[in-house]
Amino acid sequence: MKNIVVKTGLLLSLVLLTGCSALTEMRLNMADKLFGREAPNPPAELQDIAFTQKAKIDWSAQVGETANYDFTPVLEAGAVFAASAEGDLTKLDVGTGQQAWRINVGEVVSGGVGAGGGLALVGTNRGHVFAYDMDGKQVWQSKLSSELLSAPQYADGMVIARSGDNRIYGLDAADGTRKWVYERKVPALSLRSSAGIVVDGGAVYAGFSGGKMAAIRADNGRLLWEATVAVPKGVTEIERIADITSLPVVAGPVVYAVAYQGRVAAINRVNGKVLWNRQISSYTGMNFAHEKLYVSHASGSVYSLDYATGRTFWRQGDLLNRRNTRPVLINDLAVVGDLEGYVHFMSIDDGRFVARAKVDDHAVMSMIAGEVSSQVIIATRGGGLYSVSVGTSSASSLSEAIDTIIEQREEAAEDGGSTEDVPEEATEDDASSDEPKSILFKKDAILLPEETGEDGPGIVLPKSE
Repeated sequence: MKNIVVKTGLLLSLVLLTGCSALTEMRLNMADKLFGREAPNPPAELQDIAFTQKAKIDWSAQVGETANYDFTPVLEAGAVFAASAEGDLTKLDVGTGQQAWRINVGEVVSGGVGAGGGLALVGTNRGHVFAYDMDGKQVWQSKLSSELLSAPQYADGMVIARSGDNRIYGLDAADGTRKWVYERKVPALSLRSSAGIVVDGGAVYAGFSGGKMAAIRADNGRLLWEATVAVPKGVTEIERIADITSLPVVAGPVVYAVAYQGRVAAINRVNGKVLWNRQISSYTGMNFAHEKLYVSHASGSVYSLDYATGRTFWRQGDLLNRRNTRPVLINDLAVVGDLEGYVHFMSIDDGRFVARAKVDDHAVMSMIAGEVSSQVIIATRGGGLYSVSVGTSSASSLSEAIDTIIEQREEAAEDGGSTEDVPEEATEDDASSDEPKSILFKKDAILLPEETGEDGPGIVLPKSE
């Protein structure tokens, strides 16, 4: 009995001395235990399919090791920016993959990369945000409270950055000076994730542990509203984890969020009211296009949901346990990458596979849509960066149509005839005019910031036509 008391006392003393660091380590390691590099269940075997489209690798590059961090490339001014844990920030031509420059920031990059306003932005494990111009020259650096696990974002003269201790900072994009900070308590046990922030319409949207999502004013950091996406349930602490570990998705007057071991929910951007929710768990997140949501389920299935009700249009269940990335939408395809380096292209109509490409022996870490509608940019855990194209680029077809119309108008003018019968130049809207449109999505700028006194910017909906 005496030995038990002594051991208990020693244990309590150890906890008191190292409690904070132990809890932090537990929180940081929890995601690796649940989502480690080795899948606890074997991934589903891929079936041979007669694909209707062909995917090909247009170019590839090596941008550096990723360690245990998650990086997502970003497009800016015709270039792809990518980061590595080794501290490298690389700029490449989006069309050819040719490297324009590569610099080393001098620290381990843990959050990156963001771009906008003529800046390329990365965060480090020492809590620094570094800003570089398009020529790779450092413009400024700013110190935050802890490491950054997600990319800083540029918005309207501000850089919004999220640190690993759940603080969100507003920095002046001109010199990096701190304008405001939004602080939130960190629970004892939560998943380590690279969930960042989305800035739209004067508001910052961020998901947190415990299934909560908040909207914050981008100009001063004041809380606009908080919504509950998922309620923790279960007996053990692990069972009760219901963290939002992926980016929210903004679509018109609604913002969508999904929690791990929780729900997907649609939230009114004006007041934070939950419009609908349903039981779907996701670690990597979802995307929006064609008035549908596309969700990568934690089990590996891919869902297509109705944006207005959450009703399932289709479910692709042949990718179980393959650790799929967040879906990316190009052309009329939903694209995900998996833990074996495969990229899967699915029809948005019914979820059937139309193409597949093996890009790397390492897991696909993240993807973004390319500069043209047939291109997807893929980053892998081995530091590989790939440009893959599939099908026919609608952008190329549109360009050809514009060239044809211009030639017709020039010929008509040279002949002295009228150009009234020659159609006007085509636009992107013309190219998709046959698609059904929702009344909610007629305008590009649905929600705009507006000063309304002490209550914050508010949300402005479009006037009825």
